Amino acid sequence: MFVRNISYLRVMKPENKDNKKKIEPTKSELEILQILWQHGPATVRFVNEQLNEQKRAVQYTSTLKLMQIMSEKGILKRDETNMKHVYTPAMEEQKTKSYLLERFVDSMYNGSASSLLMQLLGNKKTSKKELQAIKDLLKKLE
Repeated sequence: MFVRNISYLRVMKPENKDNKKKIEPTKSELEILQILWQHGPATVRFVNEQLNEQKRAVQYTSTLKLMQIMSEKGILKRDETNMKHVYTPAMEEQKTKSYLLERFVDSMYNGSASSLLMQLLGNKKTSKKELQAIKDLLKKLE
């Protein structure tokens, strides 16, 4: 017998991490990530104190809410085993920076890394030590 209404069947695709949409952190989220990448797992209080020392005056409740949102988005992981919740980045620093840099080069320089490099070297005073490091890297890449 042929059943016409098969709405109860659900076709589920297997989860593929490579196909997941990459989350782009906002500027404020990047500030929090920078602190966690530099100092390791931390509480909201510690992150808030660092923001106040390094960046600007930020209310504790604002930092708390943003870190909760980041946890919901999958940018941070939250350890709730202790009284104080400890947050760690869910994203590796180098992978995140590589992804964001790639997106920036694609959107601002039509994918041309050399255009970005020329702009950087033209706009900033580059020390002899930095120039030598660039030359060494170029030799290594050849």
